[in-house]
Amino acid sequence: MSMFSIFNVSGSAISAQSQRLNVVASNLANVDAVAGPDGQAYKARQVVFQTTPMGADSSAGVRVSAINENSQPGRRIHDPGHPSADAQGYVTHSNVNAVEEMVNMISASRSYQNNVEVMNTAKTLLLKTLQMGQ
Repeated sequence: MSMFSIFNVSGSAISAQSQRLNVVASNLANVDAVAGPDGQAYKARQVVFQTTPMGADSSAGVRVSAINENSQPGRRIHDPGHPSADAQGYVTHSNVNAVEEMVNMISASRSYQNNVEVMNTAKTLLLKTLQMGQ
């Protein structure tokens, strides 16, 4: 693996983690949502990563292959006075678990930071190599 492919691999990871952070932000923004534009409760989304080849030197990066909706049912709360209540008086809220999403956010943020640090270290090594040649 060449030193320059490190930038491609880390760059792909940064891009993937950025998409993951956007999905987590969307999930957290809708943690208490009752109904979306389609009249149904918001479904939590999860990012699926996939390994992808990055060039002729057999290095592999990562990309987002899909964003899946969580199929678990949302929380049902008895509130007959709510305008979105069903015939039994229950309101269906989103199925987003705020604690899981916070853990997911911390994990994605740390992965993002680690890949930025890898790129900075590679840059420093390349600069030191160029300085040795002077």
